[in-house]
Amino acid sequence: MPHIHEKIDFTAEVLVIYGNTVLLRKHDKYKKWLSVGGHIELNEDPTEAATREVKEEVGLDIELFGNAPKFNKPEEYRELIPPVSVNRHRINEIHEHVTLLYFARSASNKITQGDKEISDGIRWFTKEELDDPRYGIEEDIKFYAKKALEELAR
Repeated sequence: MPHIHEKIDFTAEVLVIYGNTVLLRKHDKYKKWLSVGGHIELNEDPTEAATREVKEEVGLDIELFGNAPKFNKPEEYRELIPPVSVNRHRINEIHEHVTLLYFARSASNKITQGDKEISDGIRWFTKEELDDPRYGIEEDIKFYAKKALEELAR
């Protein structure tokens, strides 16, 4: 999706768990292992974006981890599953992202990529593989990937 503002965008990212593995995608532009995700579009909330991005990028249907309370309110009001983390980071000299990170489970480990979602690599990692230096996974990604595994692995 194109940027909705030249200086800052909101994004949703997901660490997807299948069995005792976590899915990471090697970003085509930044050449590093990241969670699956992308921009939150104007017509969606962060949880809708998280689910859509996973489906678009890797073809998986997911169940987001967490609960949102339900209240007797009109249909146009709803509580959302809270993210497990929120961060703000610079993309380039003028643009930043505020990222909402979610954990999710998938009932399948069958990855498919759409035509527009090309990646240098998509891989299911075990907890031990996250620390393997040949992958060069950054500290924050490792931290949250291990946390997702601790909370959701079966």
